[in-house]
Order: sequence, then structure tokens, then C-alpha cells
Amino acid sequence: MSQATSTPASSFELIRSQEINTLNLTFEEYKHKVTGTTHIHLNSEDDNNVFFIAFLTVPQDSTGVAHILEHTSLCGSKSFPVRDPFFMMLRRSLNTFMNAFTSTDWTAYPFATQNRKDFDNLLQIYLDATFFPNLDYLDFRQEGWRVEFEEADNTESDLVYKGVVFNEMKGAMSSPSRRVWQTLQTALYPTTTYHFNSGGEPENIPDLSHDDLVAFHKRHYHPSNAIIMTAGNIPAAEHQARIDELALSKFQKEDIDLSIPKVKRYTEPQHIEDSYALDGEEDLSNKTHIVLGWLLGESADLKENLEAGLLSSVLLNNSASPMLQALETTSLGTAPSPLCGYDSDMKEGCFACGVEGSESQHADAVEALIMGVLNDVAENGIPQAELESILHQLELTQREVGGNGFPYGLQLIMKTISPTLYNADPAKALDLDAAISQLYEDIKNPEYIKGITRRLLLDNPHRVRLVMTPDTEKNQQEEVAEAKRLADIKENMSDDEKQAVVKLATDLKARQEQLDDPEILPKVGLEDVKAEIKKVEGKSTTLSNQQKLSSYVAGTNGIVYQRIVVEIPPLDQDLYDLLPLYESLMTELGVGNKDYLEVQAWQAAVTGGISASTSMRSGVHDNNTATEFFSLSGKALERNQKALTELLYSTFNEARFDELARIRELIAQMLARQEASITNRGHSLASIAASAGISARASVSHRANGLLSIQNLKKLDASFDDETALRDLSVQLQALHQKIITAPRQFLIVADDDTLPTLQQTLESQWENITAGEAQAPSDIIWTPRTVMEGWAVSSQVNFCAKAYPAVPSGHEDAPALSVLGSFLRNGYLHRSIREQGGAYGGGATYDSDSGSFRFYSYRDPRFEETLSDFDNSLNWLLDSKHDGQALEEAILSVVSTIDNPRSPSGEAISVYYSERHGRDYERRKRYRQNILNVGLDDLTRVGETYLQPEKGNIAVIGSQEVLQNAKGFELDILKP
Repeated sequence: MSQATSTPASSFELIRSQEINTLNLTFEEYKHKVTGTTHIHLNSEDDNNVFFIAFLTVPQDSTGVAHILEHTSLCGSKSFPVRDPFFMMLRRSLNTFMNAFTSTDWTAYPFATQNRKDFDNLLQIYLDATFFPNLDYLDFRQEGWRVEFEEADNTESDLVYKGVVFNEMKGAMSSPSRRVWQTLQTALYPTTTYHFNSGGEPENIPDLSHDDLVAFHKRHYHPSNAIIMTAGNIPAAEHQARIDELALSKFQKEDIDLSIPKVKRYTEPQHIEDSYALDGEEDLSNKTHIVLGWLLGESADLKENLEAGLLSSVLLNNSASPMLQALETTSLGTAPSPLCGYDSDMKEGCFACGVEGSESQHADAVEALIMGVLNDVAENGIPQAELESILHQLELTQREVGGNGFPYGLQLIMKTISPTLYNADPAKALDLDAAISQLYEDIKNPEYIKGITRRLLLDNPHRVRLVMTPDTEKNQQEEVAEAKRLADIKENMSDDEKQAVVKLATDLKARQEQLDDPEILPKVGLEDVKAEIKKVEGKSTTLSNQQKLSSYVAGTNGIVYQRIVVEIPPLDQDLYDLLPLYESLMTELGVGNKDYLEVQAWQAAVTGGISASTSMRSGVHDNNTATEFFSLSGKALERNQKALTELLYSTFNEARFDELARIRELIAQMLARQEASITNRGHSLASIAASAGISARASVSHRANGLLSIQNLKKLDASFDDETALRDLSVQLQALHQKIITAPRQFLIVADDDTLPTLQQTLESQWENITAGEAQAPSDIIWTPRTVMEGWAVSSQVNFCAKAYPAVPSGHEDAPALSVLGSFLRNGYLHRSIREQGGAYGGGATYDSDSGSFRFYSYRDPRFEETLSDFDNSLNWLLDSKHDGQALEEAILSVVSTIDNPRSPSGEAISVYYSERHGRDYERRKRYRQNILNVGLDDLTRVGETYLQPEKGNIAVIGSQEVLQNAKGFELDILKP
């Protein structure tokens, strides 16, 4: 580490600079001389530069003030007085990431881009939005909450609540696991900001005033309470000059103390009972969550944090870990709680474990089970080899270069935010080598883990036992209470106040429909787009057993990636439908003469995890044909490459499907996770359902990954009451396995240049006596074209709407125009009508080339029929309105930005490999991208008129049974846990 001072011209002082060799970067820490703002720069060769500004935000209620401020601050600012600069910049940018999020005690605004001009543009927007937002009253009412008459201009109609965050949180809190977590967090943190829901509770959000919002910004969004982080190859000095000029130079230092005190600790464990909403269920058996939670030490203390994480892994790392094994195999619940594990997102961390799918009368027994496991670990410890496996995985996680879907620089920044906020050393959170080495020494003492178990959990009286039971009347009671609150408000309104509500709705609608001058905002244009996509090339060779090997050189930082790839052979329909289940089970069961517990330990000892998956793409010119590959994949440190190869070999050839009790446990867990995920991915599920009758590929998606797969999994789980059904499933899985392992196969490896030859030799040696079958024509996909009009009833206070139209495959000349049309409709019409006016958290349109469909969707939507009308009205807008070239350019930029979004080095190679296997080689991908750049306005109206005819639409809606059961023409499916 070196100490230095800045040059006199700099507005920042360099505090320290530290090389972190394992991450190939330099950690640089600076302080702004006037305001005291911290700037941390992760200096690397990565051209995907990241900017991140965060503020410690500590709400003292559950009105969602920090969350609503996050939304409202992005609705216009001093230098950019347009109504919607954030969403306008999404389409005037080549960003690789652009968002904002509210955590439990901080609010952050990050972006990333590979284009320097774009970086400078977005930096202006973000700094102005955070430090100089307009916080317009109407924006607060749009983004936060408001009351309107059900018929906006009729004061005799009922009042209703509206607002984007209000509806977002109604959707979020409809998730049972989210409700269980919030209740547990409230109990574990009785005296600090974490006691409250930082996102906002729907019943409390209407207590927030605009004045409260403005005051919260004034107190929290000051440079003296700001942390700025950057990552990438732009020098820190260049960042600092711009940051000072645009924002910090306009402030003086303030003494702001928002430090979070320690929680006042319980002196004895607490028992809490509460309920969560579960609509429309008659049978409430096995629907209770029982969870134990402990408050631990300060998460910014590296030693405390690593020890808590180590103990969590000891207990829960895999199915062979003592706590997870107990929770998976107990008859007291159907699955371990999704809350299980260590959470370091608060100043003082917490640990939780428990079960879902239980009964309230089992609370004592579940607690006894958990405490029994802890006592056993404290008494007998853990084998040394298991501890070393856990540290090996920590080491691998530390080294891996990420970046798939989330910029790598931002991933690293997220690791440093907590210690920076809590006045600890953020560099230590990145440079873990010394700490990991110390842990390797510590675990040599057999008393080490025993002592941690006692200190953190057994001897820790700050423990909460939470029992959350289902309540079929809770949603209705909350709706009645909300209606009464609104009725009371209306009853106490004067005529002038009623007219003020009408005026607010009128003024807000006018503001939403106003056309701002986009030229106020900076932009990039098509001239700033890279000329071509990056070309990633691998080498193809043939092993001695005549099996093909594809290898890619990538900067993987000492990690190897390996895949066994199999062409899916012809399968009967019953076996084909088992593929998703086969993938999920294969790496969780026994192998050869090892049972699943031994295999879990084996995997942990040598890899960063192995997994099975399928990759399916429709034909380039036909959505009713497809290529499909099964893959068994794994990753490991270079020193474990031989062990990884042996593990994959054995798993592939000798996986067992005869552990019936284990299979039943895993299916119950899968069902619980899938049902819990519906309210988080409802728009995607609704889109898949709406497309299911359009093409063979779409039908497969619905059966394999959609709502139908969840429904079928429920039926399968229920069938196990008859033991014959479980045995029959085992036989079918073994038959499918034999088909897979005798099909044509090939191999994929990704590693550093120096490692590839060794890895190839290992593969040759391991597989030299194993051959594979001859290639066969794939099975025809069985499907029936149909028109979809479906409502899927779930326990939710909001809806997810989708409408899908038959379109074309990716190789069709109209495919590029359809891709651009999705962004064009979202930007020009759907965002305003569905989100701003309708109050949904999100909505838009997209072309899906694999299913051959064009889809409209909404997310966490208070409306249903009105949203479906908005989908249709967007087509009228497309055909009847005059459009300009700027809107077209923005839509094209959005699509190109998605295509060009960088991946991790390994992910980039793996993506190219599969694209080529599916007939999308470099030239085809390059040509498709160029055709997108060439799309014109006439193309958009032509494809809209050709393909998006309302009578050809297919509709699927996910919502409450109460909402859907009265919908005309809909086939209703009940899909509840």
C-alpha cells in the first residue's frame, strides 16, 4: 500500500492506493477536500465503466419515504427539467446497466456503459437527479401515492389509492416469503431503522406527505452523506474533475450524523406469531412457516462477517450440511425456509433457518430440531475436510470474474458498500486472500467451529421464533380496511377538497401527456454505435474417441469451466416432459456407489458447483422446429481441474435415480420455490402462457418453464401419496438418463491460455474408452395451435397481464423491425399509459424470436381490462400518429444496447458456443444487428399492421381469483400454494 497526496489542482485528496492482485485491479480511496465526500475508484482495464452514488438513508417509519424519493428524484432536476429524464435516457443511451435501488439503510443510483460519451452524459443526469431534483408535487403523487375518484371526474364515485410505489409494494408484499422476512426483520431489529419496511408498507404509504419527502431529501442527499464509487479504465482524476464541476463544488461540508446505533438486545428469546395472506384456499394444512432468527455482530467487521458466513456455510452449504440435511429430511415441513442463511445487508447481520409447509403446532418441535443440530455441532464439531471445502468455495468466489447481466465492476462495488457506510475498511472486503489464509489456520483447531456456534447462536439470547400461518381472509380484511379508510376520507371531505382531488387527477394526466423537449437531455446517436459486434473465436478439435471438443481462451482468473454437451435424442412425450425435472434432480442425487450426501460433499470439495440444464432454440426459419442440447457443467480452480473432470464424468455416467425419499424431498422443495416466485416473475410467466398456442417452441416453454410446469409439478407432488407413482417416476428418470448418456456428445472448456492444454489432456484420458451413439433426427414436438384466453388465479393483490401475437422466426426479414417495434411502443406509448397513468410498476412490449411471438406485458399492475385496452390502443397510436426519426433512433439504440451488453469472459465464450450450435454464427448475428440499425419508420408501421391485429391476440392474466372469475371469455386456472 502506498500513501500519497493529490496534486494542488485536484479537489480530492488521495487517501491510499492498494493493489489487489487476485482481482487485477487497484483500489483507490479519495476524500473531497471541501465536503468530505468519499470517492472509491476500482482502477482496472475493464472498459465497461461503472458509476455508483449512494446515500445512507435511515427511515423511521414504513411510509416508504426512501423508496419513493428514489423514484421521484429521477423525475426531473434543475438542469434537466423534463418530466422523465431517467426513462428518456434509457433510450438515449448505450448503457449496459442503468437503475436505482433502495436497500434497508442506503439508496443507490448506478449506471454502466462502454461508451465514454455516454458515460459523461449519464453522469450529468445522475448527479443532477440526486443533488438537485425538482421533487415536483405531481411526480410525488404519480410515483408515490394519491387518491382519485374511481371515475376521475365523478365526485360521487368511490375513492381509490393509486401510485407506482404503492402498487409495487402491494405486489412485493403479496409474496409469502417476503412477508415472512419482513416480519422477522421487524422483530429482530426492534430499536433501529431496520424495524421498518424501507420499501414501504401499503397501509403506511398514504401517511407520507410531499413535505416529508422534501425534508428527507434535504437531510440525507448531501455530499457529506454521499459515497461515490467508480470502476473501470477511466482514470479517477477525470471522474473527479467532472463530479466536482457538476455537483460538489456547489456545496459546503455539513456535519451529518445518520449513524445507526446498535440494536438494544433481547435478554431472552422471543416467540412471535403472525399470519400471511393466502386467498381462496380451502385446505390450509402444511402452509405454515416456522423460522428462527438470530441477531449477530457487525457485518462490516471482516472477522465477524467471515466467521458468520463460515458458520452459515457449515450449517447450510449443501444437503450434506447438518442443518440443511435436518431441515430437508424432517417430516415437520415440506422444505427448508427460503430465508435460511446469513444476511449481512444490515449494520448488524442476522442468521435465520427454519421450514415452510409446516403446522403451527410443530413450532416447539422445529425449534428443538434446530437447536439439537446446533448443540451437536458445538459438541462434536465438523470434519476438517468439510471446512476446507467451504473455504475452497469462498476462494473460488473471490477469484471469479462475473459480469453476466450485472457489470463486474458493479458486483465488486456492491461488496464494498456496507463497510464503507459503516466506517470499516472496504478494501478488505475485496482483498480476502489474507483473511482466507487465516481461516485455513483457524479451522485446524477442532474447537474453532464449536466456539463460533456457541458464541453466535447457542449462547445468543437475541433470538426470535416466528410462526407465520396462512389466512384466507387477510387480503379481504385489508381491502375492507382500505375501503373504509378511503370512505372515511371522502365522508370528511368538503366540496372544495373533492374538487381538488378531481383537479389533481386532471393536472396529473395533463402532465403525463405533455411532450417535453428531449433535446434538453444529452444523447448518443447511431453514429456512436460500434461498427461490429465483438468476435469471439474458439478452437474445435476431435478427441481420440472421436468426440468433438470446443475450447475457448478467456481471462478467467485461474478458474476452469467445463461442460458435457449432448444432443437431445428422440424421446417419447412422457420422457421429454421429464427433462426439466431430470435437470434439477441429476446433480442432487447419488452417483455410483455414493449416496446423495456423499456426492454433495464431493461436489463441495472440488468445485464451485455443478449443474445440469438444457439449451433450446427454435429453427432460424421455423418456430416449429428446434435444436436442443442437454449440458452438465461445472467450474473449479485450476488446481482442481482433474477432480472436476472426474466428478462430471462420474455424475454423467453413473447418476442414480433410485433414492426415492430424496426425490420426493427435492420435488417438494422445487414446488415451494416455484410457487413463491410467481409474484416476482409474473409478467414473464403470463407472457409464456399467452404465447403457448402460437408455436411448438412456445408450447414447450409453457410446459417446461411456465405456469403449466408449476401446475404439473403440483399434480406430480400430490400423486406421491401413492408410492407406486414415485417408483414409476424413478423408472422413467432412469430410462431418460440412459437415452441421454448414449446420445451424441461433445465437450466445451473455457480457461486461461496456459491451462487449456492440460485440461484437454485430462479430458482425453478420462473419456478415452467411452464412445457415444450416432446422431439421430430429433423428435417432432407435439403441440396444438390454439387461441389462448386464460386467467391464472394466485394469491396476489396485483395483476400481471400479457397479450401475444403470432409473428415470425429470427431468420425472417421482418424480425429486426419487430425487435425495434417493441422498444418503440414501450417508449412512445406503453410506459406512459401503463406505468404513469395506470400505476403498474412496469409494462412494455417485446418480440421473442424463439417462440415466434410479439408480446405485450404489464408487471404488478392494479388494472386488468384497462391494460389490455392499452395494449390495443398502442397499435392505434402506431398506425394513426405521426412519428419522428428521433423516436426511431432511440428504439434502435435500446435494442442494440441489449445485443452489445458485455458478459463475463467465460460467459461470453459459452454464449457464442451455444449460439453457433443453434445456427446463429457470427456472420448471422452480425447481419441481424446491422439489419436492426437499418430499420425505418415505414418498417415499423408495416410489421405492426401485418402482425398485430387485435383479433389475433392471445391473452393470459395472472391475478386474484376474485378479479379473474368475472372476466368474460376467460378460462380460469387456479394456481395457489
